[in-house]
Amino acid sequence: MSTNHCMSIPKKSLGQNFLQHPQIAERIVRAAELPKSETVLEVGPGRGILTRSLLAAGMRVVAVEADGELVEQLSDTFAEEIANKRLTLFHADIRTFDLAKLSEEYHVVANIPYYLTGELIRFLLTAQHKPSSMTLLVQKEVAVRIARQNAKRPKESVLSLSVKVYGNPRYCFTVPRGAFFPSPNVDSAVISIQGIRQDTFESEEAEKRFFTLIKTGFAHPRKMLAKNLESVFGAEQIAAAFERTEVPKNTRPEDVSLDQWRALAAYFESGN
Repeated sequence: MSTNHCMSIPKKSLGQNFLQHPQIAERIVRAAELPKSETVLEVGPGRGILTRSLLAAGMRVVAVEADGELVEQLSDTFAEEIANKRLTLFHADIRTFDLAKLSEEYHVVANIPYYLTGELIRFLLTAQHKPSSMTLLVQKEVAVRIARQNAKRPKESVLSLSVKVYGNPRYCFTVPRGAFFPSPNVDSAVISIQGIRQDTFESEEAEKRFFTLIKTGFAHPRKMLAKNLESVFGAEQIAAAFERTEVPKNTRPEDVSLDQWRALAAYFESGN
């Protein structure tokens, strides 16, 4: 049956909020700043409104959709593009998808479910085969946190640091809740993460140690950083590390910059 006659009902369990306006989809594609013929991984294409804009811009799209009903509809809607290999459609959960199936260089452009945002961003940025850039439609509050937008005293978080250690996030534009069906209870926003580095860490072990340090530091965000770190390091070691890295003694984890976190990780790693 044609997609026009049988539209999938959004599934709450999959966090589906379908984008309704083609103009916003086109704006997302422009925000990605990609030349034609690039390979784009689209996570959760839904009814295909963003897919259509990506194809219209000349991209080669690899779409990964977890909802079997939507996969059938997309196969019908984009039969021609699938036949001429401009669109490859996978019925899969992105969290278990083999990114090695993608070409040497690829970019992510997607409207991702709110509840999976942090997990998906970490999955893609810590993957062995990372994207070169990511342009994502996410909850506005999350976009603000990642890009530290509109803040007189910008605060870091585990998520913002996890993004910045790999690439350069930018807040692109706000998307009102009425642009989706069903309408979520909050506004959304588009962020673009450019210049994603493949070699941020010397090894997987160094990467794990860095994130363990950050998570330990943010274990109780309202507590002082030194207090949180005492679960792993001695007080003298922490004091020496702070002095060496110029981190104020009575500072909260949210006020420590990425460069300072990296310096702390290097200090603790050196065994001082």
